[in-house]
Amino acid sequence: MSEPTSGFARDQLRAFIERIERLEEDKATVAEDLREVYAEAKGLGFDTKTLRTVVRLRKQNNAERQEQMALLDLYLHALGMGEDAVTDGENG
Repeated sequence: MSEPTSGFARDQLRAFIERIERLEEDKATVAEDLREVYAEAKGLGFDTKTLRTVVRLRKQNNAERQEQMALLDLYLHALGMGEDAVTDGENG
């Protein structure tokens, strides 16, 4: 019985697998670098959760960011956690 995969297809497959493996290694290196930067920022007193939020928001265009902020404000007000609730809590 003959080989179901030609030599060319086998070489292509191997090349894809090797590229994926290199990219996975790069991804692990970048992830470690990110952890180190966040740890450094935390060591200087920055809140890493807030930093991650800022990074995520900066990836969005202005319209997306405004929509997300408006929805967050709407949800917080619906739960009694809006700006008025915070001010009332301070005065009451």
